[in-house]
Amino acid sequence: MTTKNFMEEFVETYQNDPVRFVQEILGVEPFDYQAEFLREVASPTRRLSVRSGHGTGKSTTASWAMLWFLMLKFPCKVVVTAPTSSQLFDAMFAELKRWIGELPRELQELLNVKSDRVELVAAPSEAFISCRTARAENAGEALAGVHSDNVLLVIDEASGVPEVVFEASAGSMSSVNATTLMLSNPTRSSGTFFESHNRMRKSWWTRRWSCQDSPLVAEEFIDEMRDRYGQNSSAFLVRVMGEFPLADDDTIIPFHLVEAAQHRDIEESLETPMVWALDVSRYGGDKTALCKRRGSVVSEIRSWGGLDLMQTVGRVKAEYDALEPFEQENLEIMIDSVGMGAGCYDRLSELGLPVRAINVSESPSMKETYLNLRAELWFKTKAWLENRSCKIPKNDQLLSELTSLRYTFTSSGKIKAESKQDLKKRGYSSPDLADSLALTFSQEGATAMSGSFRQFRGELRRNLQGIA
Repeated sequence: MTTKNFMEEFVETYQNDPVRFVQEILGVEPFDYQAEFLREVASPTRRLSVRSGHGTGKSTTASWAMLWFLMLKFPCKVVVTAPTSSQLFDAMFAELKRWIGELPRELQELLNVKSDRVELVAAPSEAFISCRTARAENAGEALAGVHSDNVLLVIDEASGVPEVVFEASAGSMSSVNATTLMLSNPTRSSGTFFESHNRMRKSWWTRRWSCQDSPLVAEEFIDEMRDRYGQNSSAFLVRVMGEFPLADDDTIIPFHLVEAAQHRDIEESLETPMVWALDVSRYGGDKTALCKRRGSVVSEIRSWGGLDLMQTVGRVKAEYDALEPFEQENLEIMIDSVGMGAGCYDRLSELGLPVRAINVSESPSMKETYLNLRAELWFKTKAWLENRSCKIPKNDQLLSELTSLRYTFTSSGKIKAESKQDLKKRGYSSPDLADSLALTFSQEGATAMSGSFRQFRGELRRNLQGIA
């Protein structure tokens, strides 16, 4: 059979049947929900939006759709985007290249795979898949300006795409020749992706892929997530059920702010002074947590248990001694001085470390707004996350802790953060990691003199209005 006859037969067989393409060309049997999605891509449906739990195969399914579209819808342009380069290239584009490797040799030879692009060798400007990161600063470039007889827009992790990107690309997304696929863990209860499943759902074909319905997800994972976070937690709803997080009015930090900060690509600047915060355990089930933040980047955050006061002091001292001299000179260590923290502060101060004792039960700088410093620091943390130029480690425990704490109003109208005891009554663990992060924003908070802990007399000067 000649190449021409082969391609004619190939197109005739698979042009309108992506499910058969996956079965016979890629050699895999899609699950029912994947096959349903692929059939919709080949139908007149122009807008598809899928919210999904973790590990249900959404990147795989999108890769199948893109390959089918590229090879059978000539001429065509496919644009795939995600909020960060890591999500785009380490996840989606890597998955796409994996499936290209499963194509028969004759079809692989028709494609030219580049670092951010896949082209049809015979017509590289008329048939391609292009990767574009969907960041606010390149909003006009991500999805805009795509014109062809056949256009496919694939938006991975759409819940995290800034709204300015959707606004800039509205023309391309609404084009009569453009098919738009949005797939995402539903991390944010607002924005275009959220609205495609709610207010705008009549304009979108929508589905929910739950881990509980996916053969790809082990029961052990579901049980672990349920045990760790609780059946009704935002983490369980998002990661397992494929549901949007709880948008409780009394939750201090929304889920989507934390999720976004865990996936940003921000480089740590060594010129920025570093601050450490130590939240020392005071109860049997609690852990001591240490957070290291340099400006907009939390480089490390972890917790440990089973150490006494002097052992904790020894660990912190060893890590301080491992720093370069210029890092030591520009470091400040904030220590929660309530309970066991006072002794830890005293000993580290005696050893000459640059420590500052913080009593989070004291009055805040904004006395008319917050009941105490702890509440103020938590809202400072929220403000820091809201500026969308910060990065924190990918840590499920940290995510759960930051998104669990609630607040109330006192009779005098001041904001009060939920106590650790009340949080535990709701079935959550002590927010040790989250408290240590919040503590890093107290650099100008309450201090203590060397020796045994003593509060300053009189009014303490603070400057918590700005965030370093």
